[in-house]
Amino acid sequence: MGSDQKQIGEVADRTGLSLRTIRYYEEVGLVTPSSRSQGGFRLYSEPDIARLELVKRMKPLDFSLEEMRDLLVLLDSLEKGGSSATEDEALLDRLAMYRLAAEERCTSLRAQLTSAEQFADSLRRETRRRRKVMDPSR
Repeated sequence: MGSDQKQIGEVADRTGLSLRTIRYYEEVGLVTPSSRSQGGFRLYSEPDIARLELVKRMKPLDFSLEEMRDLLVLLDSLEKGGSSATEDEALLDRLAMYRLAAEERCTSLRAQLTSAEQFADSLRRETRRRRKVMDPSR
């Protein structure tokens, strides 16, 4: 095994993904290990690990498996380069759509976080208020 090839356990430690999740992503066609050892162990290259990291970042933004797969194929196509400038431009337009979707989802998550923080703050105030009522010496 070359030093650039990592076994699944090492990849799991590095990415923070469980072994089960990494295997599932392989099963659904998102990330396939570059090779296997003579013993049949999955071996992941740096690009494989980068793909896992990308999928991991898309997950909290509620991208579907199909959207994740589509984006990975899109990025692969951009890496290879299209057969024409028109094709490349179409690929970039699709990539821009994913960027906009990610930005919109980030905005939504920020709004949810703000609401959650306001709720937690109101509970802190309510807790302090009730403690004072129960023990006026505070």
